Amino acid sequence: MEKLVEGELRNRTTVQEFILEGFPAVQHLGHVFFLVHFLAYLTSIMGNMLIITIIWADHRLHIPMYFFLSNFSFIECCLITTVIPKLLTIFLSGRQTISFAACFTQDFICLFLGATVFFLLSVLSLDRYLAICKPLHYPTIMNPRMCYLLVASCLALGFFFMVVPVAMLSQLTFCGPNVIPHFFCDFGPLTNLSCSDTRSIEILFFNLAFFILGSSLVITIIAYSNIVVTIMCLPSAKERQRAFSTCSSHLLVLSLMYISCVFIYVKPNQASRLDSNREAALVNTVVTPLLNPVIYTLRNKQVHQALRDALSRVKLQKYQRGSLL
Repeated sequence: MEKLVEGELRNRTTVQEFILEGFPAVQHLGHVFFLVHFLAYLTSIMGNMLIITIIWADHRLHIPMYFFLSNFSFIECCLITTVIPKLLTIFLSGRQTISFAACFTQDFICLFLGATVFFLLSVLSLDRYLAICKPLHYPTIMNPRMCYLLVASCLALGFFFMVVPVAMLSQLTFCGPNVIPHFFCDFGPLTNLSCSDTRSIEILFFNLAFFILGSSLVITIIAYSNIVVTIMCLPSAKERQRAFSTCSSHLLVLSLMYISCVFIYVKPNQASRLDSNREAALVNTVVTPLLNPVIYTLRNKQVHQALRDALSRVKLQKYQRGSLL
């Protein structure tokens, strides 16, 4: 009997690859969804890269806020590039296979970059607080060295917070089934597929996600509460309107990201609401990156001026070349 059990255990194969299910209910509209998401992806990449280029090319935008925004845009580009190409393939061809190593690599990169984004949003909140509430101390505190240190800290925290739960999950047994009810390898669906006891990992991940989202939210609330009080004390209505306009865009992006991420990740049991997680994840991977360039900077007067100046320089160069010919 013992030999029979041992033989069965040896014959028990482990999962070598996973299958990303995508959105089977709308697969008959795959080509339409492919076109919509491809255009959204292309627009997001071009918008964010345009922001990065303008910020680094125009010396007037070499201030802490735009330095953080350029890093934010770059991370957004990396995050959606990790997810969207596979989603586009699913829309065209249906279910897609992904190797065990590639799946956990994708999961880690998404979580690492996602956590980094929330830490960066906290830094942006602090930056706006110092600029509006402590304008005299702002240049001294937010010097170039501090800006680089803050971005490096966000990346380091995102890495160390997410590497542990993903590494622990990858060491568990996956004996089947291997169909992931999602369009990318996310932590919750992978946990649900494991044959091992995942309670300790789920609790660890819940605590980490709660800390990342909770701390970022608390910092943002405290910062913007002080900002609102300071703005209300401004003597000029025009100054109040300009300050509120700058902060409202930040708060809109924060609201979209917090609501979707709390819905997906802040729950002790990762097996719950797996089906609805797909729709919520689209907000962070498609909708928010598409809106960020418009909300954060393209509606900003300084960026508008930088764009106009860049276009004027291009037209002038073309005119000069035409004159020489």
